[in-house]
Amino acid sequence: MNFPAWSKDSAITILLPLHDKQGPVLMALQLLQSHFGYIHEDSVALIAQEFNLSRADVHGVLTFYHDFRTTPAPENFIQICAAEACQSVGARELIASAEQRFGCSIDSQGSELEIKSAYCFGNCALGPAVMVNGKLIGRATLTGIEEALR
Repeated sequence: MNFPAWSKDSAITILLPLHDKQGPVLMALQLLQSHFGYIHEDSVALIAQEFNLSRADVHGVLTFYHDFRTTPAPENFIQICAAEACQSVGARELIASAEQRFGCSIDSQGSELEIKSAYCFGNCALGPAVMVNGKLIGRATLTGIEEALR
């Protein structure tokens, strides 16, 4: 996925429609990540300033939700559901296989590929569920992940 480079001016433009919304912090973070691919380090101060909040309030929301990134995403990004329903149909084994195959540990950051745990994509009936570069895969296998990466 190609995202534009961080720009304070672009970020301000993205935040403008939220000025009439109540509790805009979560929406602001989602919009910025959707546009830039991650939450730039200057975003916390910018959101706090734009919505007259403390930096601590914004930082609290940013760090509470695990889906927010504070670094640019690598070229390939795999999320494997580790919730109970997916565990019951092989998610733990799939995680171990993916770690071994791709040579990186789950929930560690890499430059070319990351594997992250996730907790429910709402696809429980088709577990284990995996997202590869934003594409949902049901009844995922290591072979299916490799195909999605191609």
